[in-house]
Amino acid sequence: MAQRVLVPLAPGFEEIETITVVDVLRRAGARVTLGGTEEGPLRGSRGILVMPDSALSEQSPVDYDMIVLPGGQPGTTNLKNNPELIEFIKTMNREDKIISAICAAPLVLQEADLIKDKMITSHPSIKAELNAKNYSESRVVVDGNLITSRSPGTALEFALKLVEILFGCEMVQKVNAGMLARL
Repeated sequence: MAQRVLVPLAPGFEEIETITVVDVLRRAGARVTLGGTEEGPLRGSRGILVMPDSALSEQSPVDYDMIVLPGGQPGTTNLKNNPELIEFIKTMNREDKIISAICAAPLVLQEADLIKDKMITSHPSIKAELNAKNYSESRVVVDGNLITSRSPGTALEFALKLVEILFGCEMVQKVNAGMLARL
């Protein structure tokens, strides 16, 4: 059975972080759903319109193995201020499912009270806002079921790490055979 991944999409999302993750995970065979916080196409932080697959409100944590939170502004703020999404993330965490965030999106994890005792990373511009005891400058950080990454420039590494976690190293090599990323 294919792994199921939810990528919440809010106005102001970071396009590279969103599309790179969705593309790489789908290449690996994951069933990825873009769950929109609003109806219709949503405009990213660089003005690109993306049509969600369905409404975020129609999704249930029980249906997913992983959630991936893209950064961008005001996308991160829009996700952070969505109480249903915060409860969704908390439920996934209680069920020890994989929770990941890139760039400014660790602020959403903080809103869900998930980062205090975890090793995380983020975009440098939000480091001071985070209440994490353990912070790393690494490009991708894994601590238990929590995966974080830094920026649009780390999106491909982040996506490949998510593939590794869901499907193993062999699938990373298979996916990368067509992409030719430096591993």
